[in-house]
Amino acid sequence: MADCGLYVGKERETMRARICGTGSSLPNLRVTNDDLSAIMETSDAWIRSRTGIGARHLAVEETTTSMAAEASRQALAQAGMQPDDLELILAATVSADHVIPPLACEVQHALGASQAAAYDICAACAGFIFALQMAQAYIQSGMYRKILIIGAETLSKLLDWSDRSTCVLFGDGAGAAVVCADEQGMIAGIQGSDGSKGMALACMGRQPNHPYLKQVPESSGQNAKALEHVSAYVQMNGQEVYKFAVRTVPKCIQQVLEKANVQPEEIAMFLLHQANERIIEAVAKRLQQPIEKFPICLEECGNISAASVPILLDRVNQDGKLKKGDKIILAGFGAGLTWGAAVLTW
Repeated sequence: MADCGLYVGKERETMRARICGTGSSLPNLRVTNDDLSAIMETSDAWIRSRTGIGARHLAVEETTTSMAAEASRQALAQAGMQPDDLELILAATVSADHVIPPLACEVQHALGASQAAAYDICAACAGFIFALQMAQAYIQSGMYRKILIIGAETLSKLLDWSDRSTCVLFGDGAGAAVVCADEQGMIAGIQGSDGSKGMALACMGRQPNHPYLKQVPESSGQNAKALEHVSAYVQMNGQEVYKFAVRTVPKCIQQVLEKANVQPEEIAMFLLHQANERIIEAVAKRLQQPIEKFPICLEECGNISAASVPILLDRVNQDGKLKKGDKIILAGFGAGLTWGAAVLTW
């Protein structure tokens, strides 16, 4: 691996993670609420009134890796960097194409980023925020200067498409950001977890399967298969997750503002995980900030877990809504339960 060049003295203390390029990728297939109403008992009005979602993009030929790689290429191009410039790749996902190798390693191969170390982070919808804070720690430690962080998901393969209360919420896609060491960038960040409530949003992995396991009795075989089918897909207690979000996210944002010594009025934009429009409205109300400072893309994309924050970030960046020197907040929250927020200077 290439020499990353360690910082010394005050140089290390003052270095921050600055986002210097963004990118995003969505599958070609766009599925509207009306499209779903043709195959299940739901409606555009039912979905919009409860979530604010109007459409989502679902992978057909695309993979988690291909979308992550495309978003990464865009971010590198905007940053004016080549893949070989990267020293580290962090990929946040719960839906990689393989258990092993990690998504980050697959993206490394796809990009030809031969000088970079690479590994995955599993923190669900807060994953991109966790990756950003990990990048900040690496930069401040002096280990790396140029880091690619990714949020990428193919959630459609984890959903029970007969469960209308859950499957209508999610979509597929990827977002990425190139993070560089700079004197300006991330001001402060916090993150947290509450594993005691983790089963409010869960998806079971593969179970032990070896010759020394006690065999399931024949009489319970059918029930066991039915249980295995259900638990293999995302299960969510919507009310519990909603209560967690509207209680935790404003508190989390207030804490990171205090840590950064920044007032809410100084924040140009609050870029929140795109789970539910009602959650975003509740957060804006509790923070006493105008809803116009809370952009959304869930109407078009739905909830894409770790990918939602970087996709939203890329959209507002590409639309020219971010000016150099703007202070912004990125915040993610979801399964785990996990949450995190960061204050940045753009």
